[in-house]
Amino acid sequence: MSPPDAVVVAEADEPATVRAADRVLKAAARHSSGRTAAVFGCSVAAAVAALAEPAVLGHTLDLLLRRDPAGSLWTLWCALVIAAEVLFDAAAARLTGSVDARSTGWLRRLAAARLLRTAPHHAARHAPGEVAARLTAHATEAGTVPGALAHATAALLPPLGGIVALLLIDVWTALAFLAGLPLLALLLRAFARDSGASVGRYQQVQLAMAGRLAEALGGARTLAAAGTERREGSRVLAGLPELGREGRTMWRVYGAATARTGALMPVLLYVVLGVGGIRLAAGALGVGGLLAAVRYAGLAAGVGAVTGRLAAVIRGRAAARRVAALCALPELTTGTAELPDGGPGRLELRGVRVVRAGTAVLRDVDLVVPGGATVAVVGRSGSGKTLLAAVAGRLTACDEGAVLLDGVPLEELTADALRREVGHAFDRPALFGESVGAAIAFGAGPAPGPGAVQAAARAAGADPFVRRLPEGYDTALADAPLSGGELQRLGLARAFCHAGRLLILDDATSSLDTVTAREVERALARDVRATRLVVAHRISSAARADLVVWLEAGRIRATGPHTQLWQDPDYRAVFAAGAAAESTAVAAGAAGGPGATVPGGAGAPAGEAVPLGAPRGSAPEAPAAVVDGPADEPSAGPGGGPGGGPGSREAVR
Repeated sequence: MSPPDAVVVAEADEPATVRAADRVLKAAARHSSGRTAAVFGCSVAAAVAALAEPAVLGHTLDLLLRRDPAGSLWTLWCALVIAAEVLFDAAAARLTGSVDARSTGWLRRLAAARLLRTAPHHAARHAPGEVAARLTAHATEAGTVPGALAHATAALLPPLGGIVALLLIDVWTALAFLAGLPLLALLLRAFARDSGASVGRYQQVQLAMAGRLAEALGGARTLAAAGTERREGSRVLAGLPELGREGRTMWRVYGAATARTGALMPVLLYVVLGVGGIRLAAGALGVGGLLAAVRYAGLAAGVGAVTGRLAAVIRGRAAARRVAALCALPELTTGTAELPDGGPGRLELRGVRVVRAGTAVLRDVDLVVPGGATVAVVGRSGSGKTLLAAVAGRLTACDEGAVLLDGVPLEELTADALRREVGHAFDRPALFGESVGAAIAFGAGPAPGPGAVQAAARAAGADPFVRRLPEGYDTALADAPLSGGELQRLGLARAFCHAGRLLILDDATSSLDTVTAREVERALARDVRATRLVVAHRISSAARADLVVWLEAGRIRATGPHTQLWQDPDYRAVFAAGAAAESTAVAAGAAGGPGATVPGGAGAPAGEAVPLGAPRGSAPEAPAAVVDGPADEPSAGPGGGPGGGPGSREAVR
């Protein structure tokens, strides 16, 4: 028995978590049921051969001592039994490796798939380092349970069969052995009790350290800039002393148990040998019988090996609870419906309410966006803008109410239809693919061709810097150093490339300079025909939208054209901080420099400029939360009349 075979007594888990772990393990066993059955069969066959071996050896020895001619035949039988035991043991070991690998892979795929299908806020319950530990070390440990259980069940045969054989050979030698079993049971029970808690704490400290390490690696640039590498290193390794203590405790317990059982086993065998010798001298037992009795006593003493197998099962079951925590994450459900052909992309939110940690973060949100319109969602930090965007795109579910696209509730759509028709762009996009072009083409649905990829890159303002890369669109992502703005432009290009009926931009231009952001906004209105929901922090984004939705404390405070809302001082205050940081635009606008005009205002020919502060002459007069339709061209900036206050003019970043 080795330290990893120590029994793990898991921390107090909820009964539901324990049941979930058992369900996961049963499913893993079913996944490899054929191989697991083969492991059990080979283990049982090896156990039967091990049980037959002492009897065959003893009988053969008696025949040879009597010079019986049948001794030669029984010698052959001895060789066959020994060979069978070795071969079946080897086959069981080979199959066990296959079962462990298949079960581990299945558990990892199951947990990873559930992690990807859950809402982001549910996935965020577990730190990246913890997730990595659960998907690697803990999944590997849990994956050994089917094979270990098969071995443990088969391992019961030699000890039980050894005791029965001892009773059949000679009752007195059997009683001599059985007298020491209670002491052996006490030693094994003490080992399980003393080591279990320590191993459990050891794993918990490992999990916490893995989480802190992943956080530090993710923020390595920030730590380097702040000069806090040493302090963060100390924080990551803060649990190391406790880890060392628990490790030493585990080894001490293991060493003590090994020493005690190592001393007891020879004593038991010597007792059996002594009693057997007395019975041999009395003529009640032959030499072959004595040999068989000693060998069966050795098999009966293998109850410790059974305990080791069971310990592996218990340890794997404890690890399975941690894997099951990922598998138990609530799945973001999908349905079987498809969107009607040719739908305009009409988006509706009806009585949407979202609760986080017992608090309503979005409340009573009602919104109707006609197909092809652009809606800007604005509000102070924490008002619920990003959550509203996530609900509208079905990245998370609402607790009450419904979200519909072209009259179909999003939860009823198939996963393919949902991700094909609803696109997203984020402030910090993650790129996937071997090359830059592949990263833009990455997404649901048919892969776009090179022409579509380049057109999307041009619309996002990414084409010029991509062409400057060593191999253009074929440049490997690893060889393309990207700034924050370039990364955002590639994320926008990917979103434009896969724009279906609804496109959601969550602060997706925050890292772009003002000129580039305006070009992207104009391309968005000109080239992307999808309905557009934009989480906006720039005045220009709000000014160019057909409708502005003003969120405050999770509620829609007001909706309407930007120029109409601009008359409210509280609305202007939403942009005041950003405008103050960009106050250089005032001077630039007065001088007629960059930032003095917004390209393509409403009512102006395409490509012309409209002065900042010009009224939105063609803005639709719609009900509070309903847009009559998209504007033909982007609109002008906010009003700049007297009393406009801070932020009343667009600024250059």
